Amino acid sequence: MEPKPAFPVLRNELLAAIAARGNVRRYPTGTVLITEGDRSDLLYIVLDGRVRVYSSNDEGKEVTIVTHGAGEYIGEMALDGGVRSASVMTLEPTTCAVVSGQELRHFIETHPEFAQHLVMKLIWRVRQATDNIKSLALQDVYGRVTRLLDELADPQGSVRVVRERLTQRDIAERVGSSREMVSRIFKDLVAAGCLDVSPGRIAILKKLPARW
Repeated sequence: MEPKPAFPVLRNELLAAIAARGNVRRYPTGTVLITEGDRSDLLYIVLDGRVRVYSSNDEGKEVTIVTHGAGEYIGEMALDGGVRSASVMTLEPTTCAVVSGQELRHFIETHPEFAQHLVMKLIWRVRQATDNIKSLALQDVYGRVTRLLDELADPQGSVRVVRERLTQRDIAERVGSSREMVSRIFKDLVAAGCLDVSPGRIAILKKLPARW
């Protein structure tokens, strides 16, 4: 698989500078920070913990878009004055610095490096969205599952380990499939010696087959 552009990382000093503009708040697991369709313009900087960005329909069906951990920020899409395009929920106890839209705009004006990072992050998101649309249109479920695993895996010794703690239900939501189908794919990949799956850890032992 051709390497994808890495998610742009913000320098710790710059992250601390913008976090200082906000109020530190602590949230328990399962707290909805942002609701799709709302018009709030708060920026959340994740200092500790993990959050899930997701979208849902009127029937309650959800699809996970991405997860974020410490050192990342969420909510910048509201800068255009539009409604929130997705919801955000904490996956574990999470601490955030919450920055108002007014403070964020002032920070962008006075810190060009942050403005550049914001542009690069939005470009990265557009690329990811384009890839996801292509995947849904052109790949079967197996292709979407293996693509997700490949994208999320980092080298650790002789294997590659998925950096997020994903359940099979999480993966099904990401790729637009059922948990049962993902379970069947995982069972076959484990039997073939391609995957090693344990609680909270998915390791890729060798190149995943192109077809199932």
